[in-house]
Amino acid sequence: MSYGDPNNPYGAPQGQQPQQPGYGYPQDQGQAPGYGYPQAPPVSPYGGPAAPTTMPGSVGAARVMMWVIVGLQVVGIAVFAFAAAALNAAKDNESLKDDTAFQDLVGNSTGVIWGYVVFGLAWLVFAAVLATKFKNGGNGARVTILVFAIITAVLGIYPFLLVGLVHTVLAILVAVFVGNANGKAWFNRPRY
Repeated sequence: MSYGDPNNPYGAPQGQQPQQPGYGYPQDQGQAPGYGYPQAPPVSPYGGPAAPTTMPGSVGAARVMMWVIVGLQVVGIAVFAFAAAALNAAKDNESLKDDTAFQDLVGNSTGVIWGYVVFGLAWLVFAAVLATKFKNGGNGARVTILVFAIITAVLGIYPFLLVGLVHTVLAILVAVFVGNANGKAWFNRPRY
């Protein structure tokens, strides 16, 4: 067999046209020609896929929802405080002093409503602190946010109808977005 023989497997290829631009191996991208395998994803020094460098969209949405929950709690605290103050004013009203049923109702419910105000204020501060932990909090912050969201969803079901429903839906979404794989990767990323 000679070099020009078309049946020689070691000879130069016969009858091929030169490659057109845009076909074949990528020559301009700094990559050596390969065998068609995709490039491996980046790996972190600790093994596994590389940690995200920017907050995933679902985690960012959960952070916004936490701030919406804080805003709704401000509105709820204001409504309860106004109701408690109005009941205190009605209790001191001269025309209602003789109505014992009203006085019993007002006397028992005013303290409960002020208790709701105090509890709501504490829950508001807790929600605001957790909302600030999205940027640089670790896995402990993630677990705390999950527990907070679950408790908020449960508490939103019973005493309130419309606002409680909004709280419940937002809290469930926060729990889902923080608890999924993107949330886990974001809160478990290494911090330098």
